[in-house]
Amino acid sequence: MKHARLWYVIADGGMARFVERDENGAFRTVLSFVSSELHERSHDLGLDRPARVRESANTARHAIEPRRDLHDAAKEDFVKLVAEKLDAEHGRGQFDKLVLVAPPRVLTELKQHLSKPMAKLVVDGLQKDLTKVPDHDLAQHLAPAR
Repeated sequence: MKHARLWYVIADGGMARFVERDENGAFRTVLSFVSSELHERSHDLGLDRPARVRESANTARHAIEPRRDLHDAAKEDFVKLVAEKLDAEHGRGQFDKLVLVAPPRVLTELKQHLSKPMAKLVVDGLQKDLTKVPDHDLAQHLAPAR
């Protein structure tokens, strides 16, 4: 009987890594990536003010759409990229089940952006930020996960 391969997806708004346990029970990072916009300033990301339009009847000016924080938008785009990368890796047969590990807000966004087949593979989720924890220290943090 084939043993199901379990991947731990450890992510936050700017860094992500996919971790698995080897045959000895030690964790090892399979794939990791960092957002290119992680440390960018708002004006480097784009316009941080909404476009304005003049009122035709008087001199008032109004914003066209509500302001959206560019760093939040970059984090959301990165979470979408993580979900897309998971789809691609599953297509290559790299894993059978997933455990998602991320801060609460990122965990929610990641679950929302997963495709339906990928969402069915999620067996657990932990609300922790473990992106900076080295592989050899992951065992004590991931003990509550299956």
